[in-house]
Amino acid sequence: MCSRNLAIAANHASENLHASTNEKSFQGCNLLISFQGCDAPVLIQGNDSERTDPANLSLGGFNVIDEAKRLLEAVCPATVSCSDIVVLAARDAVTLTGGPSVPVSLGRRDSLVSLASNVRRSIIDTGFSVDAMAASFASKGLTMDDLVTLSGGHTIGSAHCGTFRERFRPDANGSMVPVDGTMNTDYATELARTCAASGSVTVDCNEGSAATFDNRYFGNLLDGRALLRTDAVLVQNPTTRATVAAFAQSQESFFRSWASSFARLTSLGVKTGSDGEIRRLCSSVNGGHPWTCNSNTYSYIGISGVLQY
Repeated sequence: MCSRNLAIAANHASENLHASTNEKSFQGCNLLISFQGCDAPVLIQGNDSERTDPANLSLGGFNVIDEAKRLLEAVCPATVSCSDIVVLAARDAVTLTGGPSVPVSLGRRDSLVSLASNVRRSIIDTGFSVDAMAASFASKGLTMDDLVTLSGGHTIGSAHCGTFRERFRPDANGSMVPVDGTMNTDYATELARTCAASGSVTVDCNEGSAATFDNRYFGNLLDGRALLRTDAVLVQNPTTRATVAAFAQSQESFFRSWASSFARLTSLGVKTGSDGEIRRLCSSVNGGHPWTCNSNTYSYIGISGVLQY
C-alpha cells in the first residue's frame, strides 16, 4: 500500500514540477533538487536555515514537495522521507520533460540540521573555472564527465539576469557588451536587451529548448550561446569540450551518462538507519528547532553543483 501511494505522490509532485518548469516559475536553472545533499536540509524553513542563503533564494517547488508529503503522511505516516520525495520528484520531472528515467535507491532519512553557513562550502560559484569546478566535484567523488553531464541539467529552467551580469560590461556609449568575446553576438545582444530593465528578469537557461530535457544545451555551448560563465568555460577546456561535443552529437550518449551521474549524485550524503529522521513536515524537523547544534555536529557532504544558481 505504501509503495503504491509513494508512486502516486511522487508522480503528483513531478507533474507539478513539470508544470512549474513550463510556467517558468522554477528559477535557478534547476529542478527542485538543490544538490546540496540528499538529506533535504534546504527544505527546512527558519532564520539562518539553508533556504535563507542568497544562493538558494531562487529555489522553487517547495509547496509541491510539501503537498506530496501531506498525501503520504495521510496513508503511510512516518514512512517516506522528504529526501526520497525530492529525489523521486526530480527524477520523474526529468522524464516528464523528455529525459531518461533513472533507477534510484530509496530509504533516505532527513537531516536534523539546516544552517545557511553550510551552503557556500558546497556550491559551485558562477565565477568558477573548470579546474575549480572539477576540484569541487572530485572532493565529492565525482568526475569531469559527471561535471559536464550534470551541467546538462541546464537544458531546462531559467535564471535571473543578476546571476550572469558579470559576463557584461558597459562600453564607451553605455551599452552593455559581453566581456567574453566567444559569446555569440546575436545572443549577447538579446540578453543585454532582455536584462536592461532589471536584474530580477529571468532568461531561459537553454535557448530554444528550456521546457524540454534534451541535448540542445550542448549544441548551444558550442555555438557560443552559454548563459552562465560556468557553462561557457566548458568549451574552453579541451577535456570538457570533447565531452560537450560528444553529447551535442548524441542525445542517447547524454541520456546514458545522465542516468549514471544522477544516480551517483543522489547517493551522496545519504542518511540511513538511526541517522536523521523521517520528518512529518518537510519544512520543519519533528522536535522543533533544528539549528541549536554546532554546525560541526553533523556532516554536510552533499553538493550544490552546477544545477542551481
